Amino acid sequence: MDLSFGPEYEQFREEVRDFLNEHGGDAPKNAALRSPELIAWQKRLIEHGYTARTIPKEYGGYGAEPNIIQSRIIAEEFAAARVSAGMGGQGISMLVPTLLELGSEEQKQQFIRPTIEGEMIWCQGYSEPGAGSDLASLTTSAVLDGDEWVVNGQKIWTSTAHLADWIFCLVRTEPDAPKHKGISFLLFKMDTPGIEVRPLVDMTGVANFNETFFTDVRVPKGQIVGARGQGWQVANSILGFERDSLGDPNIMLTRLNALIELMKTETIDGIRMIDNPVYRDRLMQIQGRVMAMQFNDLRILSSRINKGQDAGLARMVVKLQGTELRHELEGLAVDIMGEVGLAFGKNPYLRGGGSWQNQYMFFLGLIIGGGTSQIQKNIISERGLDMPREPKVQEG
Repeated sequence: MDLSFGPEYEQFREEVRDFLNEHGGDAPKNAALRSPELIAWQKRLIEHGYTARTIPKEYGGYGAEPNIIQSRIIAEEFAAARVSAGMGGQGISMLVPTLLELGSEEQKQQFIRPTIEGEMIWCQGYSEPGAGSDLASLTTSAVLDGDEWVVNGQKIWTSTAHLADWIFCLVRTEPDAPKHKGISFLLFKMDTPGIEVRPLVDMTGVANFNETFFTDVRVPKGQIVGARGQGWQVANSILGFERDSLGDPNIMLTRLNALIELMKTETIDGIRMIDNPVYRDRLMQIQGRVMAMQFNDLRILSSRINKGQDAGLARMVVKLQGTELRHELEGLAVDIMGEVGLAFGKNPYLRGGGSWQNQYMFFLGLIIGGGTSQIQKNIISERGLDMPREPKVQEG
């Protein structure tokens, strides 16, 4: 059985490999947001069409027609070379595709180019102390005062809020409407007077999350995406893109390749871990699941081209499977390192700068964040498989 993509695509694969051979050494390693080398790499990738590939040129993208096989080849080759395939984050992965679908022309012109080029960093104002799993119960308010919204309230688990330039934020603008219909979607600067950010240290020992407080924050009236009171539709669009990004199969493939290399170098009693049948069996199980995620991604990509194709269920499983699989993958790396796998922080015996331990803890958190695994299973069963809804206990 010939599973190759054919001569046309093999030529494209060679072009990608040539780019990586020539420029892959310029890719930054663990570069911080806003670092000049990371922004320069991002712009080079856009210029060659290896990221922001299908975003129109007028908004700063490469402007290519969608092609799922070319996208898969790019992902495979960058993963095999273990080279950064470009920046992600909430602005690029979540807001940009939403603006392309629902934003005004002015918003597309203003926000997309600086976001995909890494010069405008975003955070997401969704969860609140009393509105996490039940997001539509949010109480952060926005009241129209002349040509400005006045925002008051609190958000929590606001990733990168301490670094962000802008926030996309769900607020309640119609307090008397049913909870799903009284929400609006605002964009505003994080240096606006009245915003306070307090870091929250997570299990990795780093403040990846924050509490964010709004006190009489004034936002220009036009910085709303979609219609007033229709923010829940915009929110659902973003939540779909968020689930996709939290279980990114391309990053998973890169980590799998790194795990395989680690198992070729780590030994016990002089035997490579990859030659140990118990650990090799665990690796093959993970490898099979990563392959399944890759093929599931092809289904999702093809549905964006073939508008009549329903990939709803395929998208629903990404967050659940992706976060649990990443946690298991990183955990295998911790296991094969033995006692060194218990090292953390500034321990001199760390492998890979401690990334395996860090990601193991980080993805344990993401199994909860972005909608817990239990909630994801309910979504899959009720919306994807049309099973009976979970019974609710009557009040009183």
